[in-house]
Amino acid sequence: MSFLIRLAESRDYGATERIEAVADALLIDRFAAQDWPGATSAAEREAAPGFVLVAENQDTAEAVGFVQVLEIDEHAHLEQLSVLPSFSRQGLGRRLVQTALDESTKRGYEEVTLRTYADVPWNAPFYASCGFIETDPDTHFLRSLVDVERALGLFDHGPRVQMTARLGDWQHSSLARP
Repeated sequence: MSFLIRLAESRDYGATERIEAVADALLIDRFAAQDWPGATSAAEREAAPGFVLVAENQDTAEAVGFVQVLEIDEHAHLEQLSVLPSFSRQGLGRRLVQTALDESTKRGYEEVTLRTYADVPWNAPFYASCGFIETDPDTHFLRSLVDVERALGLFDHGPRVQMTARLGDWQHSSLARP
């Protein structure tokens, strides 16, 4: 089975909403969460500033994972990474992150931030293996994300951290690489 990582098109945004909802079920189960926020709607994701990359199963031409990077206040922030559980543990998440870092480098960013759970194996430990390190929110935008997470009740399920990947030494990949 081969996968293509590419920039999202309008037809992909409905799939991103579905993929996020299915992938979030893993966290909902882990935390026994009763009040988990819903997936970002297709319209909201498509209208957000930044870019979305999708992992397309080349056998079926369907999107099976995606990464969304927000571009706000001259800052690149990895907002969401989701892969359908049936396609997990095949390196798709890592390829999506690597390609998002590459695209961010091409767009002139020196770093990419994200916020995630510190103690969930497929969250902070995974991102650390992709080159992210823990950092403190140091801009208005990044501090505002902490407030949003508090309002959504995300801290009720465990410690959250900000992580940053510095892009200066990043090796470029290709969007079209299968």
